[in-house]
Amino acid sequence: MLAEIDYLHRLNPEQRRAVEHGVGDAGGGPLLVIAGAGSGKTNTLAHRVAHLIVNGADPRRILLMTFSRRAAGEMSRRVERIAGQVMGTSSGAVADALAWAGTFHGIGARLLREYAQGLGLDPQFTIHDREDSADLINIVRHDLGLHEQTSRFPAKGTCLAIYSRTVNAQDELAETLKTAFPWAAMWEAQLRELFSRYVRAKQDQNVLDYDDLLLYWAVMMKEPAIAADLGARFDHVLVDEYQDTNRLQSAILLALKPDGAGLTVVGDDAQSIYSFRAATVRNILEFPSSFAPPARIITLDRNYRSTAPILDAANAVIAEAEERFTKNLWTDRKSEMKPQLVTVRDEADQARYVVERVLEAREGGARLKDQAVLFRTSSHSGPLEIELTRRNIPFVKFGGLKFLDAAHVKDMLALLRWAENPRDRVAGFRVLQLLPGIGPTIAGRVLDAMDEAPRPFAALAELPAPSRGEGWPGFVEVVADLAATPVWPATFARARLWYEPILAEAHDDAAIRLLDLLQLEQIASGYPSRERFLTELTLDPPDATSDQSGVPHRDEDYLILSTIHSAKGQEWRSVHVLNVVDGCIPSDLGTGSTHELEEERRLLYVAMTRARDELHLLVPQRFFVTQQQKHGDRHLYAQRSRFVTRAMLPLYDDILWPALKPLATEMAPKGPAIDLRAQMRDMWAK
Repeated sequence: MLAEIDYLHRLNPEQRRAVEHGVGDAGGGPLLVIAGAGSGKTNTLAHRVAHLIVNGADPRRILLMTFSRRAAGEMSRRVERIAGQVMGTSSGAVADALAWAGTFHGIGARLLREYAQGLGLDPQFTIHDREDSADLINIVRHDLGLHEQTSRFPAKGTCLAIYSRTVNAQDELAETLKTAFPWAAMWEAQLRELFSRYVRAKQDQNVLDYDDLLLYWAVMMKEPAIAADLGARFDHVLVDEYQDTNRLQSAILLALKPDGAGLTVVGDDAQSIYSFRAATVRNILEFPSSFAPPARIITLDRNYRSTAPILDAANAVIAEAEERFTKNLWTDRKSEMKPQLVTVRDEADQARYVVERVLEAREGGARLKDQAVLFRTSSHSGPLEIELTRRNIPFVKFGGLKFLDAAHVKDMLALLRWAENPRDRVAGFRVLQLLPGIGPTIAGRVLDAMDEAPRPFAALAELPAPSRGEGWPGFVEVVADLAATPVWPATFARARLWYEPILAEAHDDAAIRLLDLLQLEQIASGYPSRERFLTELTLDPPDATSDQSGVPHRDEDYLILSTIHSAKGQEWRSVHVLNVVDGCIPSDLGTGSTHELEEERRLLYVAMTRARDELHLLVPQRFFVTQQQKHGDRHLYAQRSRFVTRAMLPLYDDILWPALKPLATEMAPKGPAIDLRAQMRDMWAK
């Protein structure tokens, strides 16, 4: 009993009820934990898993699913620490025994390899990332002649987005086109044929894309014997960030535990902001009624992050939501400082205000890293980035280039993936064209010859060297070595050494890019096999490359710039939110329907609840818009976001910056009103 008090006494009453639910009763019935922003969600979930283990649950029979591999690793470490306090040092194996902790996609990949033989799959399948999938769909698109259409047919990225949304939302193609891509609805028949051929191409090449990992898993769960077998393997299933799941993920979960026994989901409907990935807030809103009797609901509404005035403002915003689980975040953190609602003249003044406040806070002892600037879309930070560069303030921007999008990294991974699976045509197509003198036509011919052979790489070795293919013998030798050598990560080093001369020839900054490959090689050494490395890196890649992440290597401190979507789950001492005006928050593109508008409201709420001590909402009164085809460059005048209503203004310090006469007065025309355009028309009429 003393041990139990030691590791549960730090929890508040609601957290403790969530941790203890059903323990000793085979996990109890289904549980929904509504965890408000900053309410200790991760800590509560880790304590629940540890409490189950302390009370006799077998960690090997616990399935814990998060939305990133890093989150799963951190959760496992917390569980080990908590359980270790009670069970002693011998519990060091707890994290290792918690073998089924990972992302939905990662767990899906493992299960598909395990059940492959009974599903008609080759367990040696490789996994395409989004860019590779777009490249393959583009090959099929060209084969069908769709690129030759006289009117605009969707580009490869759009085609993949339509396919992905249809799969993950479990909608009919016609519905996806109607709701999300109405301009492409005229191409429904062609898109249906494209997607059918795309599926066949993936199967012929023994590859799965990111969406297949969920789709195949969900279809697999429709087989009663497999569903029963998988469900019986896990006594407890716990899911984090349930508000971010799509219909496929919900179907998988309900098939695993149809009666809800041992099932726990944790999330916050007020932070559901990923509908563009086909996530639906309906999953969490309808979870309790999916079972009979309904799932138990426990709400965590004590916030440990933000001050009371910040929470008052955020609560007021989300209270206007049309449908939600009722909660009102509260805290013991009192403060006299209200959030700042700052009206500025334009984006240039907005950038200057942010920079001055950031430098002022730094002089007061706050690190740049403790401050963040958030925005609805990546392009909104352009004027600020210019001002930061001019003032020599280092910054990192999140929501931009990802590590695996860099050309040199994709080259290396394509080489490794092709060695793993010679039927992967996208990888082979990229690798072959690394050789001087080999273009798409020759690469296609080589791949055609390999496709027709039972042993593709043996066929490659027997092909005559292309007339303009420099380095062909060495290339054939290295590919054969990579395919035949099982030693890992030695094969990575072999691939890198072959690629280095190509890197030096192709890129002026080859020395910097080589550092990325050395970093990637170090990452590779932490995996037991090439297959595991390629799978997990594709499913959960690093954020940015060393040369393009926005961090000058000489600076240890830097300001954080981030889209609101990328900032979810983070927190900072001070937060500035740019462009809190209609047209930006909510976005013009997010006001077409009620559910879109409600998600835009949740976006602002997420941004506000990232702040611990200071919150600044910036309201520019005008924007300079360029390249307007009809009217030329012009100013657009903006209004404060509809989500910050007049009734909410007492919750803020309403500031005009700079402290001048009201902008509306300053920008008003002087003298009598005239219509110059009418005068010009009259002049030419005469």
